[in-house]
Amino acid sequence: MKRYFLLLSLAIITLSSCLKTEQQKPPVVVDPVVQAATDDAAIKTYLAGHTDIVATKDTSGIYYQIVTPGTGPNPTPASTVTVAYTGKLLNDIPFDTSAGFTAQLSTLIPGWIIGVPWVKAGGRIILLIPSRYGYGSQDYGQVPANSVLVFTIDLKSFQ
Repeated sequence: MKRYFLLLSLAIITLSSCLKTEQQKPPVVVDPVVQAATDDAAIKTYLAGHTDIVATKDTSGIYYQIVTPGTGPNPTPASTVTVAYTGKLLNDIPFDTSAGFTAQLSTLIPGWIIGVPWVKAGGRIILLIPSRYGYGSQDYGQVPANSVLVFTIDLKSFQ
């Protein structure tokens, strides 16, 4: 009986080692200065094709348009925000959307930490986020590495 158990165990180990496992792609590492210039050029091209967006470039490199400023005080990175949002790539294909998402702002991508405090409760903002303030050099779900992100965010409330 022990011999059969040993043979069965060896067979299972051998077969399981043959199973193909999904491997995570390594980060696509590029020179940050080159990537920043590439992202900025891509954002400018996107804006040229989307004349309905009149964006301002922040010193961080993030472009934004405050569509509706909202009222009251502005949130801080320590705030817990409730938002509705849509995230797209520069090809206008959405990769994420939510009608009601709540999180502490400081736990989100850097582009949100920088950009969301520009609006108040009830406000809407469009953020064009260079890859270094998004998901960087790593693939993230449907978002390829080094992707510029476009978010339309409605700040419903915050605490």
